[in-house]
Amino acid sequence: MQRDVMITCTEMHTGGEPLRIVESGYPTLLGDSVLEKRSYAARSADGARRLIMHEPRGHHDMYGAVRVTADHTEADFGVLFLHNEGYSTMCGHAVIALGRYAVDKGIVKKALDGDTRVNIQCPCGLVSAYVAKSGSVRFHSVPAYAFALDVDVDVPGHGRLKVDIGYGGAFYALIPAQALGLDMRKSRTRDLTDAATLVTEAVKRQVTLHHPDSPELAFLYGTIVTDGNDAFSDQPTSNVCVFADREVDRSPTGSGVTARIAVQYKRGLIGLNQSRVFASGVNDSRFTGMAVKETTCGQIPAVVVEVAGKAFYTGTSTFTVEDEDEFKTGFLCN
Repeated sequence: MQRDVMITCTEMHTGGEPLRIVESGYPTLLGDSVLEKRSYAARSADGARRLIMHEPRGHHDMYGAVRVTADHTEADFGVLFLHNEGYSTMCGHAVIALGRYAVDKGIVKKALDGDTRVNIQCPCGLVSAYVAKSGSVRFHSVPAYAFALDVDVDVPGHGRLKVDIGYGGAFYALIPAQALGLDMRKSRTRDLTDAATLVTEAVKRQVTLHHPDSPELAFLYGTIVTDGNDAFSDQPTSNVCVFADREVDRSPTGSGVTARIAVQYKRGLIGLNQSRVFASGVNDSRFTGMAVKETTCGQIPAVVVEVAGKAFYTGTSTFTVEDEDEFKTGFLCN
């Protein structure tokens, strides 16, 4: 059998959430900017995403990253994020892994003293990761903000509920589990996923999002179900993020932590440089997050959020496709 495709990857995870980093074999992605490359990938090279994200080579909750040429003058490289449905605009767990990966691979020269800065151009903008000698990573987000607070949304099976909408490089609806009749510690992940999906669908139907930089950023990525513990505390607050096509983040979700901090800051529940621990409701992995400075996104008051965590290598992979394989672009089993 002839093999007409070969894609090699490095495998990592951050907080239990996988990251499949493409090393070679991916189609050339055209475009003058990272956002243009994202559009080209969806339009003309989506089979490659489905091949390495979907079964039988991936699975419903796989996540990936493809390095691309950056157009930002300060960026060390650009990146596209891959998931079961398409292409995200931001991914914090991936940035944490990519920061360590870039230093280990010599893509960015390791600093002689202190943390090594890795500038990554994501579709949402430039994100700076700081890699410690221990391998732990913290990153500074693009400007993050509360898009709307206490939005009334009609959710089938739950009635009229209030949700917050935060932007942390991607837009998320935020809602406490209690409002959905669930308990973060006792409810099944499936039940949290079902409820979060209903909220996402309802918000998409009933709320029009806007981003001052680009209309390509103005879409709801998912819903984060929280334990409702939003006020600043030395106790961890937990959440489960359901995004794309019912994909469940195993980590606390880096861009989700960013969005939650932005909303908490807008509500006056947390101040600058107050570090908060965020735990995954799936496996109790933890990130820390804090607002480090005020800024703006267009005319919108915003904050830069620092999120910290640690990524680990899990292996390498080489994917091939034989010319008679009926699953050249994979399938999903929900």
